This record gives sequence, structure tokens and C-alpha cells, in this order.
Amino acid sequence: MAIHPSAIIEDGAEIGADVSIGPFCVVGPKVVLGDRVELKSHVVVTGDTQIGADTTIFPFCCIGEIPQDVKFKGEAAKLVIGERNRIREHVTMNSGTEGGGGITSVGNDGFFLAGCHVAHDARVGDRVIIVNQSAVAGHCIIEDDVIIGGLSGIHQFVRVGRGAIIGAVTKVTHDVIPHGLVQGPRGELDGLNLVGLKRRGVDRKDIAALRLAFQTLKDGEGSFMDRARRLGAESESKHVSEMVDFILGETDRSFLTPR
Repeated sequence: MAIHPSAIIEDGAEIGADVSIGPFCVVGPKVVLGDRVELKSHVVVTGDTQIGADTTIFPFCCIGEIPQDVKFKGEAAKLVIGERNRIREHVTMNSGTEGGGGITSVGNDGFFLAGCHVAHDARVGDRVIIVNQSAVAGHCIIEDDVIIGGLSGIHQFVRVGRGAIIGAVTKVTHDVIPHGLVQGPRGELDGLNLVGLKRRGVDRKDIAALRLAFQTLKDGEGSFMDRARRLGAESESKHVSEMVDFILGETDRSFLTPR
């Protein structure tokens, strides 16, 4: 364990093995740092916050502070961050609220670039990348393998399905289907994240099935939901089934639909 003499570790904090805490960091009394966590310098970790093993947090981050929500009245709330995350300079992640279940959660192997924000009660999956100065609002669900481009904003209560990609400088106000590609100042569903599918080694047959499913959602008969239900009955692809389950699942928003 290496703790710089200028760091403040409050009584009650739990510090794992081989943790490194750099100059001028502050660690609150309810914080749990897993093994080999590294706080570079000038990092504040406060509140009821758990950070998983092998996570690195860079200077001037504020992790676990109370929500930016006028409804918050000081109730008990948590922030839980998984393992092997890289959290770059000036990132903020807030704890949850009673109205949202009380927990903000971040999965494993994420990459959070400088200045991005994860708000109260958000649920962020594994291997998510949030690029510089982007913000995920309260109560959002960001599933595994999502990429959010720089200077983008995800509206509260929006769900972004697994493997989707959000282009830079994009405002997302509706749910995004798994593997969707969204871009533009007012985000529009503009296709599939084909590059991401290929990078993850998805079989060409599954990619072809997803492309056909996307075209059906775009041009098929009936409403968007009717098209999704037919896809669920007709397709044997597990990736298409995942997309259909996402569309038919519970949501507080409508969907970005293919243009």
C-alpha cells in the first residue's frame, strides 16, 4: 500500500491490498477501495461508494458525491463501481436517490474519458466507453459494450441497448435499440453499429440477420411495435431476439426509430 502523506483517509474507510493513493486525495469514511485501486492525485471519493479492484482514477475526479437532483433530501444512497475501470480527469459520478432505487452502478472494464458525467441512479454495463464531456442523465440504462461519443447527452430515463454507438455531439432523447447507430445534433437512428459488431467477432450470419431485422423495423407493415413482434416470431438469431426483447421491454421513453 502506498498512501501519500498529503492524502486524507477518513476513519471507517476500507482500503484493499496494494492500493495507491496519491497527493491531496480525500477518501470518505464509507468508501471501500478494492485491491490495487489507484487514485492518481487530487481525487475525491466520498459517500457510500465501492470501487472494484484494479480501477484507476485520474486527477480531479469527484466520485460518489450526492446527486444533482432537487428531489434529493439526504436519504441513504450508494455508488458501486466494478473492476478494471479507467476513470480519467474531471469525471463525476453521483450516488443514487430513493426514487431511483438508491444505487448508481457502473460495471467492469469501462473507460470514462475526461470530463464525462454519470448521474444518479444510472446503470452502466460492462466495457462501456463514454468519451470526453459527455453526460449520462439520471435513471438511464447503458447496456454492455456501448460507446458514447464526445460532447453527447443522454436524456434521463433513456435506455441504450447493448453494442450501440452514439456519435459525437448527439442529443439522445429516446431509447436506442441494441447495436444501433445514432448520430446528429438531434439523435436519429441511422443504421447499425457494424464496426462494433465486427470488432466483437459477431458471426457474419448474425450480422446479416440484424441488417434484415433493421430493414424490417424501418420499412415493414404496421407500427414499430408490430414489426418488432413479428421479428420475434420469425427470426432464429439470438441477436435479433435480444433486440426484440429490448424493444418489447419495460421503458419510460419511446424509441428512436429508423429514418
